[in-house]
Amino acid sequence: MKKREKIYNLYWYFAAERQNIFYKKLQGIESPWTDDEILKEYKFCNSYRASDRVSQYLIKNIIYNGKQYNYADTFFRIILFKIFNKEVTWEIFCKELGDINLNNFDFEIYSKILNKAKENGEKIYTDAYMSCANKAFGYEKKHENHLALINKMFIDDRIQDKLIKAKDMKEGFEIIKDYPLIGDFMAYQLITDINYSDVVDFSEKTFTVAGPGSERGIKKCFIDLEGMSKEEIIKWMSDNQEEEFKKLGIEFKNLDGRPLQYIDCQNLFCELDKYCRQAVPELKSNRKKIKKKYSEKKEKIDYMYPPKWNVKLL
Repeated sequence: MKKREKIYNLYWYFAAERQNIFYKKLQGIESPWTDDEILKEYKFCNSYRASDRVSQYLIKNIIYNGKQYNYADTFFRIILFKIFNKEVTWEIFCKELGDINLNNFDFEIYSKILNKAKENGEKIYTDAYMSCANKAFGYEKKHENHLALINKMFIDDRIQDKLIKAKDMKEGFEIIKDYPLIGDFMAYQLITDINYSDVVDFSEKTFTVAGPGSERGIKKCFIDLEGMSKEEIIKWMSDNQEEEFKKLGIEFKNLDGRPLQYIDCQNLFCELDKYCRQAVPELKSNRKKIKKKYSEKKEKIDYMYPPKWNVKLL
């Protein structure tokens, strides 16, 4: 692979500096947490995907909320939440239904709840990434097609019984991506979230998918991949991270001994693409600006990670 050295080095710099910001916020240090003007002004995801606010909400409120769920309910809760990927939407369901599980799923009831929320001016989908919005199930409204998708998955096809038998992350990904409204990127995100739970324990170092943002970042980082796939590039970055940080003299404070996984390195390419829009604007792509400015959140996150990771912070 032929690197664009300046951008390649920025990848590792960004990973380390974004993680430094994470730890400074965790320690209660007051802002500014960096001298980097771009990181001060714009919103970027964490170096570790599981540290991001929505992932933390998923881990603490959907998967490990103090209640015991069987594998069917666990998969259902995760996929329902991630289709909308918005805390407010989940909380609306909880307010109307109480505990969310497969037994109380009903297309008509869930649809009425979301229709009412929209009428009240609530935004029920995240801006983080766009869920596919075609009328695959014949409904006019986007959320009704997604609820029909969930009905197809869990009621008609019993996807839960297929997922629990999957031997690895790739097989789980293939099961999910076979459905309409679910592309490769979304299927990879969903199987990653399912793997946060304790009902499966897939190795994270066997499989990855380069999303659109990641592909843009890789294109900026490398002049020529020399026959390597984008997924092989992501794996290489994860597998060689310690050596690359050392070469550049960058101290990377990992997550209590947990190195960057494939999903994290995939996400970092996406964040690098965003960062370069300001840092190296001459490297043009179909995205020219960073959409969101950073605004400091008042509420602090009490971080939790899947217990099987054995990650303990401060």
